Amino acid sequence: MNALRRVWEHFEEGFIAFLLAAMTLITFVYVILNNFYTLFYWLGDHFGGNEFLLGIGDAILDMAQAMTWSNALTKALFGWLIFFGLAYGVRTAGHIGVDALVKLAPRHIQRVIGVIACSACLGYAGLIAVGSFDWVHTLFIAGIGAEDLGHYGVQQWHIGMIVPFGYAMVFVRFLEILVRILRNEQTGLGLADEAADALKINEHEEPKQ
Repeated sequence: MNALRRVWEHFEEGFIAFLLAAMTLITFVYVILNNFYTLFYWLGDHFGGNEFLLGIGDAILDMAQAMTWSNALTKALFGWLIFFGLAYGVRTAGHIGVDALVKLAPRHIQRVIGVIACSACLGYAGLIAVGSFDWVHTLFIAGIGAEDLGHYGVQQWHIGMIVPFGYAMVFVRFLEILVRILRNEQTGLGLADEAADALKINEHEEPKQ
């Protein structure tokens, strides 16, 4: 049970790490292939038109030209990264909040405002999740192939399904916040406070001067 809890608590960052690694690997391989073949062409010419080296250069060039899917896949992975990042930002209080006036109110008032704000966020996330699900369902019925990925069996709905899934995760994370507010474990949404962070950094830097 504890293992499942840890997986759930770190689900977004695990998937974000995977997406970043996949994007980096695909881009790295594509860049290497697009530049590495010139080395073998140069070596082939240097050694008097060596057919073996020139053949390796041709093979690498063919692989580079065959990776027309790499740019489309990287963009799709980046899109997934954005929507996983939304839920991750909610869970880790990464989104910036403008709550200077709210913090001036008494604690019980802050709690009421927190419930109202969280309810509004839940409504927004739920609305987008349902609306985007209908959009993905339409893409599923249409069966349209994704750009530069369709001939590999990837369809547009495969890429677009991250939108309802991502907002469903946002909904769940805000629901967790609402439960904590109702339990009196926190008063607001727990958003990032850049002013407080700046003051902490300044406190650490002052003794060094």
